[in-house]
Amino acid sequence: MIIILALVKFGDRAVTVIVEHSSIEGRTCIAIDAGHGGIDGGAVSISGIPESRINLEICERLNDLFHLLGYETFMLRTTDTSLHTDGTTIGGQKISDLKHRVQIVEECAADLMISIHQNTFSDKKYKGAQVFYNNGANSFSLAEHLQKNFITTINQGSNRKPKAVKSVYLMEHVPCPGLLVECGFLTNVQEELQLRSSDYQKELCGVIVATVSMYWK
Repeated sequence: MIIILALVKFGDRAVTVIVEHSSIEGRTCIAIDAGHGGIDGGAVSISGIPESRINLEICERLNDLFHLLGYETFMLRTTDTSLHTDGTTIGGQKISDLKHRVQIVEECAADLMISIHQNTFSDKKYKGAQVFYNNGANSFSLAEHLQKNFITTINQGSNRKPKAVKSVYLMEHVPCPGLLVECGFLTNVQEELQLRSSDYQKELCGVIVATVSMYWK
């Protein structure tokens, strides 16, 4: 069976990403985490859009594309809300939110988790997606392929390399391999516009889903 995923740009050309995909053997569940939410909006873009909203939009598109390929998915949040279950202060609620996300991933017995975030930096010239990975089996290999595919499609000219996560509670405590994708910089004028664009979000998701379909074991 051949599934059309999305249009992805190669330089000045827009091409259709197509993956030849047979039925998935066994159960393959992907947990999709839209970073932040509710009381924790994350970073704020230069046009005033909270990171949490952009994260959720991208995750909804990821969810749809994975379903097209027959994967079982579980979105940790489907609305712009925090997942905390206790805590009387904002700090306490954030801690509760992260612990609850870990619990959700454990309960859905995910084989892979993909966490979506957006980047910021004081110097507005920086742009491009960055892939981070935890110590789960095959995490580095998948992150390496995904980073390379970002560079050859939507982030041409980038020299970014995949990196191991450091001090990221969710990534370090989930019981499965995981990737954290910083999709781009909300502090870069051009990239912020792209990250809010439905067309660019589709291209970005097409790269992620095609990479997982081709390289995830």
